[in-house]
Amino acid sequence: MPWLKLKLNVAKTHAQPLVEALEEWGAISVTLEDAADQPIFETHWDKNPLWSQVKVTGLFPEYTNTEDTLARVRELMGVAETPPHEIDLLGDEDWAHSWMAHYKPLQVGHNLWVVPSWCEAPEPSAINIILDPGLAFGTGDHPTTSLCLEWLSEQTLAGKTLLDYGCGSGILSIAALKLGAHETYAVDIDAQALEVTRRNATHNGIHHGMQVMLPSELPQNFQADIVIANILFGTLIELAPEIKARVRPGGWLVLSGLLGDDQATEVRPHYEPPFDFTRREKQKWFLLAGRKQAEVG
Repeated sequence: MPWLKLKLNVAKTHAQPLVEALEEWGAISVTLEDAADQPIFETHWDKNPLWSQVKVTGLFPEYTNTEDTLARVRELMGVAETPPHEIDLLGDEDWAHSWMAHYKPLQVGHNLWVVPSWCEAPEPSAINIILDPGLAFGTGDHPTTSLCLEWLSEQTLAGKTLLDYGCGSGILSIAALKLGAHETYAVDIDAQALEVTRRNATHNGIHHGMQVMLPSELPQNFQADIVIANILFGTLIELAPEIKARVRPGGWLVLSGLLGDDQATEVRPHYEPPFDFTRREKQKWFLLAGRKQAEVG
């Protein structure tokens, strides 16, 4: 079935109202993209960031009256001129499968693969994580997640308890359990991420050993052998007291989501001591890993 794709470039303040309006006017999907090549690497734990200029794309049925829709846009934004826009009529293409074609199985570490759910595992005897990319953050192809997976694949996890702080898709918790961990706690403030984590766990045959919850639902004095926080620079600093306290003495802390040497350096004083980090780098993203000194509570 052909579709009509309407792209509008708008300022940040207009983005969310426009999303809601396009959905109300019949768009079957609405997506947001950076319209000015402006990366956003830092945000707050409880806020959703947006670029200063945002490309809002609505996908409509072919018969949609675009002139009427653009008139509504002008009225919504209170402007006389329609903001910069593009209109494309998409051919009779299966867009879901077109999107899927961009994702391939990805090897991370010696014997660990991340395999999209519609693909065959290249090495069936390896440890394969079956995942649906795009449902939540953490598909394994981003350097921050890849660094975490590589680190996990090198550890002896048998009998260990892991806290996955900001679990996203649940990929790190799933990997830890498949690599031998006894139990994982996957926490996120995003309800959709928690639902996706549960779904991906089921797809991977994980029915025991994973606790999925909001951070506020963690037991008060809970501590893990390994805590992984693959989130954002600002959030790592903001939550440093909470994250540090969740590592048992002698346990490991892994911080990821740090872009560039400056962020990797700036976050360290918030955790050292009691941690003494080593670091890894991939494509300018850094991972810090360190053991909590046993004598420090």
